Amino acid sequence: MTQASDRRLTRASSDRRQTREDEASISIGEVLALLQREFPDISVSKIRFLESEGLVRPLRTQAGYRRFREADIARLHTVLTLQRDHYLPLKVIREHLEGTGEGSDPIAVHGTGLHPADFRPGAGRLRLDRDELADAVGLTSTTIDELVAIGLITPTPLGTFDQEAFTICEIVGRLTQHGIEARHLRAFRVVADRDAGLIEQVANPHRVRPSAQDRMRGDEITRELAALIIGLHAAVLRSELVREGLPDGLR
Repeated sequence: MTQASDRRLTRASSDRRQTREDEASISIGEVLALLQREFPDISVSKIRFLESEGLVRPLRTQAGYRRFREADIARLHTVLTLQRDHYLPLKVIREHLEGTGEGSDPIAVHGTGLHPADFRPGAGRLRLDRDELADAVGLTSTTIDELVAIGLITPTPLGTFDQEAFTICEIVGRLTQHGIEARHLRAFRVVADRDAGLIEQVANPHRVRPSAQDRMRGDEITRELAALIIGLHAAVLRSELVREGLPDGLR
């Protein structure tokens, strides 16, 4: 068999393999249509950004077009869900996926307030009026008003309260069981404002750029900084408690 014949056979085999891969995969536009109902903010630019961050690795046709297999789509869905529900930085998501692989148990959300995974958005998923919120978390309506007055929670323009307000009030409810009152919590608002200002100072130069990828990078920096600051607060508090004689069983 001549070298020319070998090259033709190799090319034909490659073409057949490419055809099979194309048949078992879909385009980036089809992926977008598939995910958009559950993730309205998804865009072609964001999918490309996630690819550039190593979160998804679609096939490439000979012409350079992306083709997404079922495993790629499942991985994208996992990444978007962890971003949306747990507000995790991409670095943490990537380490989770690379360390455990798809199909593993999801990242645990501890709910203690001492883990970065607890920092997740909830606006838009819950709407309660003042009395409903008070009943749900076991606080009085007067205490809810006090929390609003010190800026610890903020009602929406419609006067309702969202998931973030519910989470804050739930924690405050537990604190009141130990004699801590709303007036003792003003410092948390001051600290949160300062931390938010620091994050904005670092992330905003990226978020105001015209490139969609730069804006997404700014959002990712915001997530990562938020997680780091939460971890720092927890570590500093723990260090102080240890210094003051934290019980041995909690060290």
